[in-house]
Amino acid sequence: MRSRGRRVLVPALAALPVLAALCGLGTWQVKRLHWKNDLLARIEASEKAPPAPLGAAAEPYAKVVATGRFDHAREALLGVEVRGTTLGSHLLTPLLRDGHPPLLVDRGWVPLERNRPLDRPEGEVAVTGFVREADTRDWNSPADDAAGRRFYVFDPAAIGAALGLRTPPAPFGLVALAAPADAAPGIPAAARSLPRPDNRHLGYAITWYGLAASLVGVFAAFAVRRMEDDNA
Repeated sequence: MRSRGRRVLVPALAALPVLAALCGLGTWQVKRLHWKNDLLARIEASEKAPPAPLGAAAEPYAKVVATGRFDHAREALLGVEVRGTTLGSHLLTPLLRDGHPPLLVDRGWVPLERNRPLDRPEGEVAVTGFVREADTRDWNSPADDAAGRRFYVFDPAAIGAALGLRTPPAPFGLVALAAPADAAPGIPAAARSLPRPDNRHLGYAITWYGLAASLVGVFAAFAVRRMEDDNA
């Protein structure tokens, strides 16, 4: 009898850590689901609300308005994006603000090969957009071309230093939004809505919990079969 128990106990002890890991991953995805739902709700509320004046600190995706003067001499390109069959990038321009650190503004998408000049407003401007937090650089991040002013990771401190800004920029950026009255987007083509991050966490949670349930089912069938063999 003791030998029979061991024949089931040892596989059970081996399966328990796997079951715990699968349940843990499912629970983590449920927590991520709640976080993502809250984030999407805040983005929707922000999009419907009027822009607020930009302060020293701002929540990611908050719709704000910032006032200053564009430093067009220090333009840079951020990332790579294909629209249709045209390769382009996002135009990043420092916005100089009196009494505040410069703000890196993503003015919108521009084609790398241009057949018309860019719109470069002079003087004081009020830019409406949403707050973009800095990217996290890791081992897989592409290398920036600081000398060519081409960046692939949105790191305000590194970009500000490469552009030669005298004052370090704000630790976040601003993605400009096109005015609702702009029927035909110019160049740069500013964003027309706030982004909606993917929300696939429910599917991931179901997958992990499903694997956990499958493991329990497989082990139960194995244990029954083993006990039947021992009683034969």
